[in-house]
Formats: sequence, C-alpha cells, structure tokens
Amino acid sequence: MKQLVHHVFFWLKNPASIEDRDKLVEGIKTLGKVETVRKLHVGIMAATKKRDVVDTSWDVSELMFFDDLIGQQTYQNHPIHQDFVKNYSHLWSKVVVYDVNVI
Repeated sequence: MKQLVHHVFFWLKNPASIEDRDKLVEGIKTLGKVETVRKLHVGIMAATKKRDVVDTSWDVSELMFFDDLIGQQTYQNHPIHQDFVKNYSHLWSKVVVYDVNVI
C-alpha cells in the first residue's frame, strides 16, 4: 500500500519555554483522533552529534501517515485540525511541512 507521509516542523515563539513546548506536544497528540490519520509520532530534538547536514533550529515535530492524498485532504479540513490551528498557533513562529508519497 502506498502511503502519504506528512512531516511538520514547528519553531516555538519562546523556544526556551518547556511549558510552551509541552502544550504544543499536547495539542499535536489530539490530531491522532482524526479518522484518516493512520499513525502519529510527535518528537522533540534528539541529542545526536551536531553535523553540518542536521537542522537543529526547530523545536517540535509531528510525523503522520495517511493511506492516500484523500485522507490527508480530509485531515486538513477536519474540525480537530482546524481547532488545533486555532488553539495552538499562538505558540509557534514558523511551521514547515514536508508531504511525501512513499514509493
């Protein structure tokens, strides 16, 4: 089965705030309730060796798996996702999204 992977990176407005980070993580975890989300992983920066090819500027990431593009589109328009953006967007200063078709 081909899947669509939705990987999102968040930069916090207050990157030193563990409270803000934890609140955003809490909000991201609610997104797993959307029926088309097959898997959801939430992460923070790993303490791996710093290398030139590693971007360490972000604070929180979400990694989602969908069956297909229709599932991802359903997620984008879903009230749970819309509520997440409304209730948590004040915490981030930047978001970058990578959508990938698994081949």
